[in-house]
Amino acid sequence: MTVCRMFFLTALALAPAVVVGQSASEDLPSAPSAVKVHPQRGPAAAPAPSSGRSVPQPDAQPSSTPQAASPVEGPAKVTGTESPAAAPVTPSAESNQGSSISGNLQGAAVAAGSVSSDQDPNVATIRRTVNEVNLVFTVTDKHGHYIKDLKQNDFNVLDDKKPPKQIRTFRSETDLPLQVGLLIDASNSVRDRFRFEQEAAIEFLNQIIRPGYDKAFVIGFDTTPEVTQDFTDNTELLSRGIHALRAGGGTAMYDALYFACRDKLLKAPRTSFVRRAAILLSDGQDNQSRVTREEAIEMAQRADVIVYTISTNVSGVKQSGDKILERIAEATGGRAFFPFQMTDVANAFAEIQDELRSQYLMAYVPDDFQNDGRYRTIQITANQKKQFHVRAKRGYYAPAR
Repeated sequence: MTVCRMFFLTALALAPAVVVGQSASEDLPSAPSAVKVHPQRGPAAAPAPSSGRSVPQPDAQPSSTPQAASPVEGPAKVTGTESPAAAPVTPSAESNQGSSISGNLQGAAVAAGSVSSDQDPNVATIRRTVNEVNLVFTVTDKHGHYIKDLKQNDFNVLDDKKPPKQIRTFRSETDLPLQVGLLIDASNSVRDRFRFEQEAAIEFLNQIIRPGYDKAFVIGFDTTPEVTQDFTDNTELLSRGIHALRAGGGTAMYDALYFACRDKLLKAPRTSFVRRAAILLSDGQDNQSRVTREEAIEMAQRADVIVYTISTNVSGVKQSGDKILERIAEATGGRAFFPFQMTDVANAFAEIQDELRSQYLMAYVPDDFQNDGRYRTIQITANQKKQFHVRAKRGYYAPAR
């Protein structure tokens, strides 16, 4: 009788905390607060106890070790009109179907062969893990115009102050599938301009969401986040979700961002490179959240989400909430917009749309990586520093043993 020997050579998988799916969320804090669900879409989740944490100052930097939010009772479960579906593989990403890139630090299993029920049972299968960091970034010139034709040699990258061991992928990406979360402040503080913001958001989604290719969801938040439309590529349903929002109550902005990243974007399935983004429309004032600003930022980093913020403060004077929005955007590789008048909100949405279609993708293997749970910095610069400005996320969290 022939004895079948199968060798599985699996290298260290570096990202258990950011792998897509429920297995990732088990290692992370539960959703921080009660999450309301639109009446047509299911019951509300149980409220969560307060963490009692103070909010760090705006200039605070990520700590060397990840902070965990307080555990809560009953993690929120949201069901919408449509459930998330895997993003389609783009033609440019077909060569990467063998390695599933997911989250900040990637652990992708590449099979050299596989055994199925109709194959010879004596065929050996060899698997190895390719560990990669997936970095999406934007380049602009001195006038703010997007530069889309640079090459790999035009950039220098440092991961934890060291050059990568190997750069596996580099290309300009103008049509990555999008997974977008639209977070709209529905508190009393924005009541007088709420209707205009809704219309600007609807126009944005109508322009950027391509049926069968991109997906988005809508969350309104006052004292708690409310999912009024789950993931869908149907812009009509997204418009209804935005119109279903009603202004009123306090402001739990950090909770809303934390929930959107952990329970929606992190769990959204994907089969190829995908650009995950959250659009946060608010005045930046938070008085109800159970997690801190830095915990919300950390969750966005773990979920590989770039956050764009649009301030609803149209006073013409930069306020404390604007500084908070700026901190969130910069820490995640996004951008903060400060419209001087309400009509400029639509222009901010248009600029975000342009940026999401004008980015570069780089996947690399970090050097001297340790599975220690530490925050690892990323520095990427253009060789022509005076001519080009590079904007990307500032780092990621390594998983702990």
